[in-house]
Amino acid sequence: MTTFRRSLDWLLQWTVITLMIVLTIVVIIAVFARKFGASLVWYDEVASVLLAWVTYYGAALAALKRRHIGFDGLLLRLPLKTRMAAVALSEVLVIGFFLLLGWAGLEVLAVVGGDHLVSLPWVPIMLTQSVIPIGAALFVVCELVSLPEYWRAMQAGSSLEHPELAPERT
Repeated sequence: MTTFRRSLDWLLQWTVITLMIVLTIVVIIAVFARKFGASLVWYDEVASVLLAWVTYYGAALAALKRRHIGFDGLLLRLPLKTRMAAVALSEVLVIGFFLLLGWAGLEVLAVVGGDHLVSLPWVPIMLTQSVIPIGAALFVVCELVSLPEYWRAMQAGSSLEHPELAPERT
């Protein structure tokens, strides 16, 4: 599992870094093009797609590292049994939400099947929207891979979200 987790971490980091570099280059090119009076017709569509991809893949990376928005401070104040029940419930709700999002993403792909971007007609919308089910599946995988460590930390009364906090003694 450790090898899988490290490989997934590496893959997601480099995916997000690459997407951010590409987005930065696209924005810089568009700024210079506008400065010299030649707006790029494809810029708005491509930049918004890249931003969505950075968001989805970045969210999966944050889930793997347990650095997404959480309430560790609140959970750590609860008695152990209540805390662990809350952790289990929150995991079920988060994973359930992303399974639902992935299903909805597949439905979107079925609807936009033959469509293409307006400004770049050779780019299928299925490609650009594939981030929804792929990102949702990656988020679920990352939640499940990071769950054992998070579970142990919550049982021990320590925070993965805020490691600088000392474990609560109750």
